[in-house]
Amino acid sequence: MTNNYDMNEQGELIIGGITANALAQEFKTPLYVYDVAKIRQAMRGFQQIFADAQTDAVVSFASKAFSTTAMYEVAKQEKIHLDVVSGGEIMTALNADFPMEHVSFNGNNKSLEELELALDHGLGTIIVDNLYELEMLTTLLDEREQTQDILLRVTPGVEAHTHDFISTGQTDSKFGFDVQSGQAEKAYQIASAHPRVNVLGVHAHIGSQIFDVKGFEAVAARLVEIVHSWGFAPKVINTGGGFGIRYTDDDDPKPMSEFILAIIKTIRAETLEYGMPMPAIWIEPGRSIVGPAGTSLYTIGARKDVPGIRSYLSVDGGMGDNIRPALYQAQYEAVLANQPGAATQEVVRVAGKYCESGDVLVWQQALPATKPGDVLAVLATGAYGFSMASNYNRNPVPAVIFVENGQAQVVVERQSYADLLRLDRHYEN
Repeated sequence: MTNNYDMNEQGELIIGGITANALAQEFKTPLYVYDVAKIRQAMRGFQQIFADAQTDAVVSFASKAFSTTAMYEVAKQEKIHLDVVSGGEIMTALNADFPMEHVSFNGNNKSLEELELALDHGLGTIIVDNLYELEMLTTLLDEREQTQDILLRVTPGVEAHTHDFISTGQTDSKFGFDVQSGQAEKAYQIASAHPRVNVLGVHAHIGSQIFDVKGFEAVAARLVEIVHSWGFAPKVINTGGGFGIRYTDDDDPKPMSEFILAIIKTIRAETLEYGMPMPAIWIEPGRSIVGPAGTSLYTIGARKDVPGIRSYLSVDGGMGDNIRPALYQAQYEAVLANQPGAATQEVVRVAGKYCESGDVLVWQQALPATKPGDVLAVLATGAYGFSMASNYNRNPVPAVIFVENGQAQVVVERQSYADLLRLDRHYEN
């Protein structure tokens, strides 16, 4: 396994300057731990690529990957924007005192109440997804005598090489205005004619965990072609996110600069060919900002050896804190916290404690000898673990810890059993 982690001189796993074992001892397991310096490095890296290319751009953190007040505060400090997809994420941004003019609102079924919330708090951009939403929004704007910047999300017919569950740019998708049928152009005509709507440009997102630059080149070229066919010179083209990261040795992600420079080069060439002004380029990375920065810590418990088949190593978490392996067979790697670089002695399946056969965190993992009580670290879990966490089997959601410069801080408290029962009501009959 290629090292995807940091060690101290004693050969122990460290996160943000603190050993994983010390974090597990102080904050208990299961535990989400983030190395904040890595989050900042990723945010600055994206911004620097555009700056070096002298390209007007906006980097928006895709909140769905990891939405907490503290995360938004880091984004604010790094002066990047936010992409939110719900009223809850809007309220989290407000709680972080995030500048709402730097927030864009995505999603395929925004409610009337969510749109009102967005307008109440001055969200900078609403990414309109369908005609129903466009009608709701224009009605609200007329009633309130407000104006609003929008992008039109389109399905450009570009399919990414990724899992079906996380592929979103193809024509047969729940997201966005369909281009092929003329629906997208109809939406543009309606929106551009409305005096309270300012159509900044178009948006598309082709999927997640994408390693092929060609997909981004294709969507960039297609978006320019689409707006040109409408006779529209946009101020903004948003190509979404989905940049792949390394989870295991089977993953070979390209440097983020290759993706971004390919997008810039394509849009620059296509707009030049059509005689259009160069728009600002917006992107929405999520996983690539927080995924590598996160580590999940667990305590090893029971072991089951099935002769001739496999050995199961169970931990005190599982699908409730990381649903991705069960949902679409996502692959991860794990190491022992006290000796991540030690020689391996066996291959085990790392299973969770939930009452499902599919509750597996790592399907096949080579490890040194282990014993109950050892701390196991699952790497690169910063995206979509906490965001998709559940209380299945009435298990509390783990705490979230931020570590930076050798200092650890709880940024989301561990749920208690009292938290689980707080909204329950007795049935009286």
